[in-house]
Amino acid sequence: MLRIATWNINSVRLRAPMVRRFLDEAKPDVLCLQEIKCRNGEFPEKAFRDAGYKYMHVVGQKGWHGVAIVSKLKLEPLAAPKLCPREEARVAAARIAGIEIHNLYVPAGADIPDPTLNPKFKHKLDVLDRMKRDYKKRTAPTILVGDLNVAPGEFDVWSHKQLLNVVSHTPPETTRLEAAREAGRFVDLARLHHPDPEKLFTWWSYRSPDWTKNNRGRRLDHIWASDDIAPASQAAAFHIHTPCRSWERPSDHVPVVAGFKL
Repeated sequence: MLRIATWNINSVRLRAPMVRRFLDEAKPDVLCLQEIKCRNGEFPEKAFRDAGYKYMHVVGQKGWHGVAIVSKLKLEPLAAPKLCPREEARVAAARIAGIEIHNLYVPAGADIPDPTLNPKFKHKLDVLDRMKRDYKKRTAPTILVGDLNVAPGEFDVWSHKQLLNVVSHTPPETTRLEAAREAGRFVDLARLHHPDPEKLFTWWSYRSPDWTKNNRGRRLDHIWASDDIAPASQAAAFHIHTPCRSWERPSDHVPVVAGFKL
């Protein structure tokens, strides 16, 4: 069984003890982190080595963004697709156990869902368009994970009707994400194992004083598998680790784990 986890950690140095707790409890073979908020040399490598994850591929950046892949298994860093026109640290790729692992952090897009008025939203749409362009050329077995910052379906948000004009669930975003998924011949494992109309969330806003009270979440964090390896995904091994949102000083995202019988 190959177990892969993804988590927008919102500062890996601040939350290193939380990550260690998750690794001890969930025991994934591979953990993909987004929004690590540090440069390569600042990544807390010792904490991961002490936890048994001695192989790492870090794509850092000063201040913001940044992604990393840590693994118990040997990894081979790969050239990542050039998805970000601003060349921010948003993509890391590695080969592990013969499979390409792509770890993505798609821009959030700010608050105004209009690319003519909001350059950050245009940037987000550009990244999603590049995903379609580049993954259409995919040939190797691939698992794509990360904070894609889009809740694609009606049951991936607390209120489809109220969020249709809210960034992360607008039609320009959801149609582009679906086009990228179809172009790359990927299977959305969350919906493979938990079909509609089950509601699935991985993110709850910090603005809510009690996120559990109204459960106004969105499914922004995803694990996709290319159609040649998706059948190896095990339903019993797919988990959204919701309790992590209640840990002390949590990220606003929670980890997602998928397991593959290869």
